This record gives sequence, structure tokens and C-alpha cells, in this order.
Amino acid sequence: MKKMSLQGEVKAVCISLKRGTPKRPVEKGVFIAGYGIEGDAHAGNWHRQVSLLSTDKVKAFNERGAAVTDGDFGENVLVEGIDFRSLPVGTLLYAGEVTLRITQIGKECHSGCAIRQRTGDCIMPREGVFAEVLTGGVMQAGDRMTVRLPDADRPFTAAVITLSDKGYKGERPDESGPEAALILTEAGYTVIETILLPDEPEMLKKELCRLADYRRTDLVITSGGTGLSPRDRTPEATREVAERDVPGIAEYIRMRSAEVTDRAMLGRGVSVIRGNTLIINLPGSPKAVRESLGFILGALGHGLKVLRGSVSECAAKPDRGQGE
Repeated sequence: MKKMSLQGEVKAVCISLKRGTPKRPVEKGVFIAGYGIEGDAHAGNWHRQVSLLSTDKVKAFNERGAAVTDGDFGENVLVEGIDFRSLPVGTLLYAGEVTLRITQIGKECHSGCAIRQRTGDCIMPREGVFAEVLTGGVMQAGDRMTVRLPDADRPFTAAVITLSDKGYKGERPDESGPEAALILTEAGYTVIETILLPDEPEMLKKELCRLADYRRTDLVITSGGTGLSPRDRTPEATREVAERDVPGIAEYIRMRSAEVTDRAMLGRGVSVIRGNTLIINLPGSPKAVRESLGFILGALGHGLKVLRGSVSECAAKPDRGQGE
């Protein structure tokens, strides 16, 4: 097994004034905490503030006959000696005066990008990573970059998706999504995204794949679209992106909910795994969300640790919420 390198050397810092255009090297990059690199079009209050790419991947690409230069893939920071794709979300990177935290691995490929149009391929979607700036300062070529892997017992990350045609149109406030996010936060989860969608299966599948494949979220909770209406297609969309089933969670929610109302038998929510992400469908009302999460939060901690690989399948004692 190849040993993972925990240090490398910054070879270039690049910026662009306009999105969708190649970046160009600058003498030094001024990184702003919570924003990105000064003067870069991709900087902003979001999770993809800085993009990073290994020079080893660029060299391999050029050996196939391409002639790309620093910044052509849209990367902000080129580093030699670190395979970013092998690092998990949450990894800390230190270089110069700057501290970065990886927030996303790879991205969806856009066929219209400049480098793909020129060469027929682009490695950034499959080899690049994205990070947020935790500590600002100056970074420049020649700086050593060191890596700190995230702790195994770090808080779980979660995302919440609400499915509601009326909510998406602004005809009704979304109450179930914020309720789920609040409950998860109080239980110790780090809620990284809350999303409001119409009852459109293709939109839901796209978001589930993005959260699991790129953001590597530990847990995704959906709310809504689990009933008998022709527009209620959340379970079908969830199954289509699933790699493995975890039927016991959905079954347990229905069993416990039946103690509250016999209408629980009409719920069609499912629970599945994609990659290392657990996806759970909940009903669309705040009350049902509150009850459902109350039923399952106690056992979820152990299951998520098993998915993460930080504990074995057999536990000496059950988890309660986020901790032991």
C-alpha cells in the first residue's frame, strides 16, 4: 500500500478575475479567512473558496500530449508531493501563513469548460479538491504545505433536503427542514447544507449524489415526498442513487410512528447508503420530523462510525446521539 505523503511544496498560486476562465499565477496569494484569495473570481462566502491540485496529476496529463500550464485547470493552488484526492473531507492544510480545510473532493464535470474544449479532457473534476480558508495570510510558491488528517472522533456532518412544491415556490414556509437542522445541531452534528427543492426526482438525485460523492457528508436527511400523492417520488429517487439498503431504519421509524398514528402505515420513506453517506427519508411535517429523529438518533451514532471506519460493527455499548 502506497504511503500517503503528509507534506509537499507549493509550486504556484493562481487567480482569475472572471469565472469560467483559466487562472494565472501571481507572485503571492493573499488569503482571506472565510472568503478565499483576494482578487479571485471564485472567492466568496461558500465552501469552495480555494481549489487545489497536485502537480503530479498535471505532469501525468501533459505526458499524454497536452500542454497545460499553471492555472489552466482553474486551480488556485498547485502543490507537488501531495495526492489531494486521497485525503478525506475535513483535512487541514498549512502553507505559509494560511490554514485551509478541505470541504469537497472533486466536482461535477462541466463539458463547456475551457480546458476540456481545448484538450478533450479535464482532470480537475476527478483529481482536484476544494477548501475553505480558516486562517488568512500570504501563501506563495516555495512554501511548504503540511497535512493534518481529521480526528476519527470529529463531529458528524449532515445535510437536510426539504421536498415541497409549495415551499419551493414560496407559497408556504419550510418548517420541517429547519426543524431537522436544529435537532441535528443540538445533537452535535455539523449541518453543512440545508436545501429546499420541488418534488422533482431528478433534482433530488443530483443533490444526493453531490452531497455523497463530492462533499462526503456523513448523513443526509430528506423531508417530504414520502406519501401516496403522484408527486411524492422521494423514495424512488433515493433508491435510484443508492448502493446499499439499510431497511431497518425506515422500518423502525414506521413502527414507532404507528404508536402515535395509524397513518404511519402510509409512509413510504426509505433508508440507504451511497458511498459512506447514510440517506434517510422522513415525512414532510415538523412534528413527524421531530418524532422520527427522536426515534433513531440514539442508534445513528454507532452506524455512522461504522460507515466512517472508526469503530467495528460490534459495539460494546450503544451510542447516544453524537457521542458514546
